[in-house]
Amino acid sequence: MAKNNGENSAMTKTVKKLTSATLAHRNVTPAEAEAGEKKVDQSPKTVTVLVVDDNEQNLELLQAYLEDVQCRTIPARDGITALELIKKSIPDLVLLDVMMPKMSGFEVCRRIKNNPATASLPVIMVTALNELGDIERAIESGTDDFLSKPINKWELVTRVKTMLKLKHLSDELERTLAYLSEVEKQAR
Repeated sequence: MAKNNGENSAMTKTVKKLTSATLAHRNVTPAEAEAGEKKVDQSPKTVTVLVVDDNEQNLELLQAYLEDVQCRTIPARDGITALELIKKSIPDLVLLDVMMPKMSGFEVCRRIKNNPATASLPVIMVTALNELGDIERAIESGTDDFLSKPINKWELVTRVKTMLKLKHLSDELERTLAYLSEVEKQAR
């Protein structure tokens, strides 16, 4: 019986730690949550979308469409610049044109996905190419999704929002698993 109380006590401590971590992540103190004084803030942080296109008009159009997503956009006019920007600060999503000078979108995507630091970075390829072979090549390079030009605003916004939600959930799961692993190590 005493062992059960000890196990229950350890379990209770673990649950309290998890609850505290969850509340801290949402900017709520345990006292506020218990009293119901403050609503849990579940608003996402400001997200960053790297928009890569060598055509200035396309770049401006994509950035204008993304105003409905309420994100910060960073423009890049070629693949090499995009990779340099990603190296400095990893965005939450990359919108990537396929046909560009210096380095194709296929190669940029391949490099993003082959780098362990950026392998989970979502990439949506934007292309005027619509041959089945081009779509297969985009998938082989590692793209998470693709859109055909001319871009439909609502399709773009919907896919970007969906991809950002998936990234947020994936990041949250990764943090939770790391935390649980740490709790498990401490319990030993």
